[in-house]
Amino acid sequence: MDHITSAKNPVVKDLRALRDRKGREASGRFLVEGEVMLREALKCGLAIHDVLAEEALAPLAEELAAKGANASIVPRSLLESVTDTRTPQGICASFDLPRPLPLDKAPDRVVALDGVQDPGNVGTIWRTADAAGFQGLMLGAACADPLSPKVQRAAMGSGFRLPFMQVGDLPAALIGLRQRGWTVIASDLHGEDFYSHPDPGGKFILVVGSEAHGISDATRVAADMLLKLPMRGGAESLNAAVAAGIMMYELMREQ
Repeated sequence: MDHITSAKNPVVKDLRALRDRKGREASGRFLVEGEVMLREALKCGLAIHDVLAEEALAPLAEELAAKGANASIVPRSLLESVTDTRTPQGICASFDLPRPLPLDKAPDRVVALDGVQDPGNVGTIWRTADAAGFQGLMLGAACADPLSPKVQRAAMGSGFRLPFMQVGDLPAALIGLRQRGWTVIASDLHGEDFYSHPDPGGKFILVVGSEAHGISDATRVAADMLLKLPMRGGAESLNAAVAAGIMMYELMREQ
């Protein structure tokens, strides 16, 4: 394997560019950090390309090279310049971008995000949806980039397993799916008690709004149900990912 020591090396520059959405879209690749995430991406069938690893993880780099990756050993300072974590996990790699699922292939149980901009919340909701048994994630135009390193770290591999859909006009997409048989349930602070909602049937979409403003007016109009979790204590609201998790698990329990 090569040993790279210069920040001007083309491989280092290419991987560093994947921290930005523009770089990911231009190359068709995204950055995956850490051994656990790398193995998960491989298990899910994503094609691996360039690998940068510290000397301590040379055996893993050699294993990845045997699978066709272009693996190189680098000092920690170079790894830190590529990843966006303060304490890199010793290895990172570029993979082909997962392809979004077309809207006409939407699965039966979907969680949709309306303007959720915090990468940690997007990734946590993605991970929870995977754990609860939902089958897809839908993101409106104003959401955080699902393929950013921060979102993928929070998703902890669920971003490779659970398919995602990106739509430019979320309300229009929801109306289209309603017409095809999905029930649209939107989380809204002014909605009815979540625990008294009618049966949504076997095909439904749970919509979670932005951290600051909730769902948009257009999304509100597109929904079949507007529901809120009861606040029995002094808190006025819940974190978007926490609220989504409670609702997803309860909806799946009812199934």
